[in-house]
Amino acid sequence: MTPAPVDQQEDEEMLVPQSDLTDNHQPMEVVAQPETANTVENQPVEDPPSSRFTWRIENFSRLNAKKHYSEVFIVGGYKWRILLFPKGNNVDHLSMYLDVADSASLPYGWSRYAQFSLAVVNQIHNKYSIRKDTQHQFNARESDWGFTSFMPLGELYDPCRGYLVNDTLIVEAEVVVRRIVDYWTYDSKKETGYVGLKNQGATCYMNSLLQTLYHIPYFRKAVYHMPTTENDMPSGSIPLALQSLFYKLQYSDNSVATKELTKSFGWDTHDSFMQHDVQELNRVLCEKLEDKMKGTVVEGTIQQLFEGHHMNYIECINVDYKSTRKESFYDLQLDVKGCHDVYASFDKYVEVERLEGDNKYHAEQYGLQDAKKGVLFIDFPPVLQLQLKRFEYDFMRDTMVKINDRYEFPLQLDLDRDGGKYLSPDADRRVRNLYTLHSVLVHSGGVHGGHYYAFIRPTLSDQWYKFDDERVTKEDMKRALEEQYGGEEELPQTNPGFNNTPFKFTKYSNAYMLVYIRESDKDKIICNVDEKDIAEHLRERLKKEQEEKEHKKKEKAEAHLYTIIKVARDDDLADQIGKDIYFDLVDHDKVRSFRIQKQITFNVFKEEIAKEFGVPVQFQRFWLWAKRQNHTYRPNRPLTPLEETQSVGTLREVSNKVHNAELKLFLEVELGPDLRPIAPPDKTKEDILLFFKHYDPEKEELRFVGRMFVKSTGKPIEILSKLNKMAGYALDEEINLYEEIKFEPSVMCEPIDKKITFRASQLEDGDIVCFQKSVPVESIEQFRYPDVPSFLEYVHNRQIVHFRSLEKPKEDDFCLEMSRLYTYDDVVERVAQQLGLSDPSKIRLTSHNCYSQQPKPQPIKYRGVDHLSDMLVHYNQTSDILYYEVLDIPLPELQGLKTLKVAFHHATKDEVVIHTIRLPKQSTVGDVINDLKTKVELSHPDAELRLLEVFYHKIYKIFPPSEKIENINDQYWTLRAEEIPEEEKNLGPNDRLIHVYHFTKETAQNQMQILNFGEPFFLVIHEGETLAEIKIRIQKKLQVPDEDFAKWKFAFLSLGRPEYLQDSDIVSSRFQRRDVYGAWEQYLGLEHSDNAPKRSYAANQNRHTFEKPVKIYN
Repeated sequence: MTPAPVDQQEDEEMLVPQSDLTDNHQPMEVVAQPETANTVENQPVEDPPSSRFTWRIENFSRLNAKKHYSEVFIVGGYKWRILLFPKGNNVDHLSMYLDVADSASLPYGWSRYAQFSLAVVNQIHNKYSIRKDTQHQFNARESDWGFTSFMPLGELYDPCRGYLVNDTLIVEAEVVVRRIVDYWTYDSKKETGYVGLKNQGATCYMNSLLQTLYHIPYFRKAVYHMPTTENDMPSGSIPLALQSLFYKLQYSDNSVATKELTKSFGWDTHDSFMQHDVQELNRVLCEKLEDKMKGTVVEGTIQQLFEGHHMNYIECINVDYKSTRKESFYDLQLDVKGCHDVYASFDKYVEVERLEGDNKYHAEQYGLQDAKKGVLFIDFPPVLQLQLKRFEYDFMRDTMVKINDRYEFPLQLDLDRDGGKYLSPDADRRVRNLYTLHSVLVHSGGVHGGHYYAFIRPTLSDQWYKFDDERVTKEDMKRALEEQYGGEEELPQTNPGFNNTPFKFTKYSNAYMLVYIRESDKDKIICNVDEKDIAEHLRERLKKEQEEKEHKKKEKAEAHLYTIIKVARDDDLADQIGKDIYFDLVDHDKVRSFRIQKQITFNVFKEEIAKEFGVPVQFQRFWLWAKRQNHTYRPNRPLTPLEETQSVGTLREVSNKVHNAELKLFLEVELGPDLRPIAPPDKTKEDILLFFKHYDPEKEELRFVGRMFVKSTGKPIEILSKLNKMAGYALDEEINLYEEIKFEPSVMCEPIDKKITFRASQLEDGDIVCFQKSVPVESIEQFRYPDVPSFLEYVHNRQIVHFRSLEKPKEDDFCLEMSRLYTYDDVVERVAQQLGLSDPSKIRLTSHNCYSQQPKPQPIKYRGVDHLSDMLVHYNQTSDILYYEVLDIPLPELQGLKTLKVAFHHATKDEVVIHTIRLPKQSTVGDVINDLKTKVELSHPDAELRLLEVFYHKIYKIFPPSEKIENINDQYWTLRAEEIPEEEKNLGPNDRLIHVYHFTKETAQNQMQILNFGEPFFLVIHEGETLAEIKIRIQKKLQVPDEDFAKWKFAFLSLGRPEYLQDSDIVSSRFQRRDVYGAWEQYLGLEHSDNAPKRSYAANQNRHTFEKPVKIYN
């Protein structure tokens, strides 16, 4: 998907071509997933070459080089290596990329496509290994690809975390190489009869959905029949944009653009670059269409096609009471995890839940009752859309994960199976719910992005097609079904003699949404859609569009036969200077242009000018423009009579060394007293053509007033009366003259001495003289910009800044005109003034990220930049947006403070309250505790508190009260405060303080894994104490009911291995060794199921807002 914008929390997932950019300046902040899958050939069914490479890096923390390369490994006959930035590629994260090892020596135009994952292995707990996957089309320009922000350096270098053990880092790469065919020569329409959709950012998720909807002919017909008029604009009308898109898909020979449609959604380009969720887009789009269809001939189509109903029921077991509620659905979300196929998911969907014990149902009149609860279907729709839950939130890892498990789906789906077990008593049993598969939407990649495409059989024949953005290919059934089940595939042995354990590779491409059509409705739905379904005005509009396209194409094809001549005149200068432009003389894109065949002579062209402007040929004199070394663009010299006999093509080459098809000219026309053209004056070497601009400091206005020939030996003093006449002043008015020399990168405008010759002032043809009335010294104060140089300086640095509240980063709050040279203080003062705030130091500003269209994660420090221009620049782009917030204390004061979020666990109540502690940076943990005591409710006045670091449900550290808070990081782990229990304060010499954690076991890939959950705690154990005695204390501490506690198991865990304990075991004997790596790796484990409600603070503590909800605004 083309590089997409990112800066979510300096995005977790920055995918960037690393390139050598990074050696000399910052890389583009980024751009995400490559849109590559569309260049992959219609692959043969055999498995592509793939491999895993493991790289052990010893003495990792001592690596001094900025970049570090692995040895070369070979996959698919290509040489690869891993490129790593041990201290980050200009970020505080480990940066890691896959690199084409021999890119420098490959032939011109080489290209290869690979899907790959990179991982940093957690050497204590493999499940905490960090793995990220993506895909890329590697080429000479982007010979490496990967993750600039792979993982935070703080986490990587922390020895407690398990990523760096004995100063050794283990990195793994899994690479699958796919072969490429020549993408450009492939013609989808010719090969398949269908065309694709262009990708305009990260919109492949939308393209796959649109193709699916288009290939439901009944839906397409309904869209065509929505009333639209010839006055509608597609970019402002969803129905017209969709009609236009469907018409082009039906009749065009080439892939179709979706820009009009996304514009009609009210999306800006940033929305196109955000990868959204197909299901969300589907719902939002259908709701919009349903709404727009109301009151038209096609009202109700969406419901007729996609709407089904189910019944939620709760039925009491011991009394005669039943509660039911009918609900409609447009799609069904089916579980993938723990289900091997669609039928298993439906079984789970209608599974009966028992409400008993603490979870009894409160029935009207009957009070609390045992009951059963479930869902049954009243009816299914003709078009059944099944969303497979491939993504889910993992509470353990506090992140979204993708489930790549194998999940099968049938070609024919019978929802009447087993005597209609999915149907409610009210269902109409005469309807046969037998469905046939119409389309399979596939997601390839990981949770942070990837690629979407669709397998569709438009007429329900045996022929499947793959719609992959611009490209449509014929596919067999195996590719559309079995290959999209997901799961793992075994790779062929590369070294049969060596390690014989087969290497399994997770398939990252798998079905994400399925569309089934009911057999009994298929003739109605797969109906005929032809020209007569399409409104006349739509056909006309699209025909016209097509003709314009053909015309442009023809122009482009013939462009080499023509020259564009752009002719600027005095009128253009007068119209533009002081309005559109201030510097130089004219914007050539806004002057009259002529498309002239190259072989025509210039004299013939002059006749066309005579007709166009009414200036006889003999009175025309043309000047060539030249770009000067200081980047200004001025008339340079008149064309010679000899040059005018040449062809316009030859002239263009003379005038313009740069290869483009334009010839730029200035037409000099002299007017007589009757304002009719007369012959231009003779020009000798002594004559200089000067252009004059007049400045009025009172009106702050600059305008073009004319041009004039002067003698190089003459002096400005001789022409003052003429200039006064041009400006409409008295002939003896005192005026000052300035030469406008250049304006890039800074303005240069200097006074002209009126008493020395033009030659001595180095004035030449095409120079610009600005003049104004002399301003008396005593009047200077009354003007903002009293003279030409100060006005031009202002114009050059003038900037309209759009200010937005940081809380509402999408909406402009107000705009201010400022100078890019404003200091930090000037900017906050103007903002404070605008907000009616007396103290500007309470304003905090944040810059804008041009790629993600979001605020940058870090605000601007107090006086941290010199000028407004520094606030608006983002890498090589300049924005005009700033975000502001109003603080409760001045920013310099806040910057001297450290802000920590501390979760306080009450000693006797089961509650956790998050407190924000703000203290000077040099404060200690003891100061945090003292501050906290004033904010929390203690169990008794003398209670002592401690501060702990909790990570993945384990206690990693008790902070000593003397530790400075400046280096404490609460971004990745929880800071927990709690009262120190009395028993811990009076430890005997043989008492031990041990860690106690909750855990459950999970089997994944045939390996048993320990998963910790819940709140970890400390416990004092006494010498000789048995497990039975300790259990009593734990039950009392945690207040667990007897019935539940009886099911709990207890184990001693060391480095993740459980050793189960009996009631008679002496627990203290297990906790004797002191050489264990990290005290938290030796603990008493409480094994039971995790059914506690998830605390929202833990789940959301460091969630990155990397995905926004889909919105269609119109």
